[in-house]
Formats: sequence, structure tokens, C-alpha cells
Amino acid sequence: MLQIQENISLKPYNSFGIDVKARFFAEIFDEADLKTLFQQELVRSQKILVVGGGSNVLFTEDFNGLVIKISIKGISVNTTDEKILVTAGAGEVWNDLVAYCVKHHYAGVENLSLIPGTVGASPIQNIGAYGVELKDVFESCTAFEIATGLIKTFSFADCHFGYRESAFKNELKGQYIITGVTFRLSAEAKINTSYGAIEAELEKRGITDPDIADVSAAVSHIRVSKLPDPSTIGNAGSFFKNPVIEKHEFADVVAKHPDVVHYPTADNKVKLAAGWLIEQCGWKGKVVGNTGTWKNQALVLVNHGGASGREVYDLSAQIIDSVQSTFGVTLEREVNIL
Repeated sequence: MLQIQENISLKPYNSFGIDVKARFFAEIFDEADLKTLFQQELVRSQKILVVGGGSNVLFTEDFNGLVIKISIKGISVNTTDEKILVTAGAGEVWNDLVAYCVKHHYAGVENLSLIPGTVGASPIQNIGAYGVELKDVFESCTAFEIATGLIKTFSFADCHFGYRESAFKNELKGQYIITGVTFRLSAEAKINTSYGAIEAELEKRGITDPDIADVSAAVSHIRVSKLPDPSTIGNAGSFFKNPVIEKHEFADVVAKHPDVVHYPTADNKVKLAAGWLIEQCGWKGKVVGNTGTWKNQALVLVNHGGASGREVYDLSAQIIDSVQSTFGVTLEREVNIL
């Protein structure tokens, strides 16, 4: 039964482990709960925040409004000759979905193994890793329209995907709550091992003809070796986006820093490795008060215990300034600041 709770600590609901409170809090287990929730007069007057795994948010203060935790579960499959459509509830843990797909030999999401968060956040962020983005496997999603109480289906074209961007972060922000996502997968894998350290990890394992389970295991191992477990140390994974710059801007950077780590993009620009930029500025593993950067990956900011969201934010500002002054490149935060 739907309950609206008051003055609830959000510490268990954000992976940074920041101890702030929500004025109101409700957990949603199906679409009917959402319809019931938004029929209540109290809700219509509140500022709304929707969370899944809380792995992409930094709270810098109490939230004076209603936090809605999406816990809609369920995975279903519709198979045709051309494709495999896997639909998952927005509250499913993302890596549980990946593991399900790998187990059933549904190819396409194996490179996205161990990304924190829930399925509902995946199209909002257009999550990506190791050469694959959510948009590469996206078929459609369903979402609750707050203004009308109706469920709408969004196609690929409707979502306006960009690098860590979508319509849900821009023109549709705050208007919809995603309830489920359908992925277009394949029985025939197109193995992608060219990005990052996947090939090296497979070689170390003596694997020359990998399947999707091998790729998933390799990606998972790399992520575990680089990234801290949020259950033991507060973090939100990658805190900054990898900056994408024009070729003439890249020419300026590479002239001064010939060894800069970079990748070409489909739109004829250049993507720089934010972690590398930050590390070159001396931030890797640095501790600042209760915060710091992770010892194995400078791109990850951590809460060593008792940090406030403001402390983490201030550290991120120092890092942005440092990279700007050293490389002339402006980092953009990937994590939502509240």
C-alpha cells in the first residue's frame, strides 16, 4: 500500500552516503502507485525528486519536497526472427539486468556490466562504458506523465540521445517518470573489445575468441579494480563527463601535451579521458578533509566518512579549476547536484 512518509533520511538512498533529509518520501512498486500518488493534493504542491539507485546524485542540503523512490521490478522477453526485445521495470538494478541478458545469451549490454544504478536512469543519462552507450540497444521506454497521469511510450527518436544526455535531462526534464525500458538485443553477438583495457584483460585470461560472458567478466573485473564499492565507501562512480572538444581545440591541447589520452567520436570531434586529465593535475588518490579522489581512478570522488555534499562539491570545483588552468579544458559534472 502506498505510503507518504515525512522527514526521512536519504542516507540509504544515495550512493555517496550523504546524510540529508527529505520532507516527504514515497516508494513506488507499480504504475498504479504513481497514479494514486499524484492524485493527492499534498503531492501536487511539492517539488519532486525521482531516485532509483541514487548513484548519480550529490545532495548538498536537505530536500524540501517529495522524494519518489522507483522500485518497479520485472523482466520480460519478446523474441522475433530479427531481434530480442527485453523489457525491464525501472526499479530493476542495472547490473542484474545485464547479468540476466548475459545468462540468456542476449547480446548488446555486456560492455555495460557493473554500471551502478537502476534501469530507469539508463535512458535519462544515456549511460555508457567501454565503447557502448545505452542508445545503441534502446528500443523504447514507458513513462508516467506527471501533468496528466497517463503512461506514454517514447521511441528512440523521441529521446534525443547525446553523450550522457537525453530529452529527459533537457526539454522533458521534470515532466515524466520512467516506469520501464525495452532493449533491442541480439542472439548473434558483435563483440566489442577495442575500448579501454578489455583486450588486455582477455589476453591475461588466455581468451582469444571471447563471447559476451567473457566480455562481461572482463569489464566487471576492470571496474572492480578501478572503482570503489559504494557499500564500503561513498561514491557515485564517474563524477565528471569525458570532455568532447572540437578538432582545433584538440590541436592546441596535443601541442602542449603530446601524450594526452583521446578517442575520436562519430561526429568528427575528439573525446578526452577526464580521469587522465585529473590524474595529470596530481589529484589521483588525494585526500581533502573527509573527501578525496579514489586511489585507482581519479575520475571518482569519494566520501571517506562523514563528508557533507558541500565538501564533495567544493572538491569537484577545485578539480575543474585545476584541469582548466593546466589543459584549457572545462570539465562538466556528470552527477546531479541538489
